[in-house]
Amino acid sequence: MNLYPLKFKPVLKERIWGGNKLTTLFNKSASEEKIGESWELCGFPEEDSVVSNGYLAGNTITELIEVYMGELVGDAVYDNYGLNFPLLFKIIDAQDKLSIQVHPDDEVAAERHNSFGKTEMWYVLEAEENAELIAGFNQECTKEKYNDSLKNNSVEDLLQKISVKKGDVIYIPAGLVHAIGKGILLAEIQQSSDVTYRIYDYNRKDDKGNHRQLHIEEALDVINFDSKENPIISYEKKLNEIVELYSCDYFTTNYISFDSEVVRNYGDIDSFKVYMCTEGFFNILSDGNYTPVNIGETVLIPASMSEVVFIPDGKATVLEVFAGKIDLKK
Repeated sequence: MNLYPLKFKPVLKERIWGGNKLTTLFNKSASEEKIGESWELCGFPEEDSVVSNGYLAGNTITELIEVYMGELVGDAVYDNYGLNFPLLFKIIDAQDKLSIQVHPDDEVAAERHNSFGKTEMWYVLEAEENAELIAGFNQECTKEKYNDSLKNNSVEDLLQKISVKKGDVIYIPAGLVHAIGKGILLAEIQQSSDVTYRIYDYNRKDDKGNHRQLHIEEALDVINFDSKENPIISYEKKLNEIVELYSCDYFTTNYISFDSEVVRNYGDIDSFKVYMCTEGFFNILSDGNYTPVNIGETVLIPASMSEVVFIPDGKATVLEVFAGKIDLKK
């Protein structure tokens, strides 16, 4: 039987800073109150995403890669990553601010954790008035100045705070000190890694009265102290057109907003395709079958599928993601 658009059961993560928007806005079922993350699609051994639709329901993404290989993920992706699904897709609800943190690159992550590094991109789904995030430094900084600020509890004074609104796109390469602020709901596209070094957590305690673990020493030789540029990516929203948001070695992400039928012909793109629905509702028509996709849902189109049709109910908006750097202008 042919492969088809695949949907997965989200894995919900309780977090000290989480809220309830993942259930109230996206109807994700949860028993806990503070749900900070919905892992939409992931290939970690302990959190291997499970298919929820069609005849492959109940299989994990890793099991499918083992059977279908390049037909599912793309030959180049399979050659590079084998059974490891290379990306992790999340929706994050920050009812409170996250810890200030940094992620290692591929080299350090492999050496220390037998893991990929963690470069990521955020797309802001909702933001309260005056919502901010932290990204990089607001002044010249050295390891010595940074260490002194940690000792006297003033590290926030060194960091760049950026106001954000719905639709903003932020690129967070490995090595960039960052934090999601209070009142921000966002979609996150990242390398398949869960390695995070917390450097400051506002002296916050968990429900047992304990401070969360910090990783001061591990972070020191990972931080990019030269990073002072605004990481917000400029783009122009267009209706019924493909708009590139960002392309790097790990992923290419496009913005598509449409109120009429869209035919996606992938040509010779050697990658799976993932769609995160950020607004509205649409159907994917493929091989005469319809796959419904609602706001807050994520769907994977196998690499072997060369063409699909998107049929919106009114207006819909999606993030379209390929593995690796893809030049759609070729």
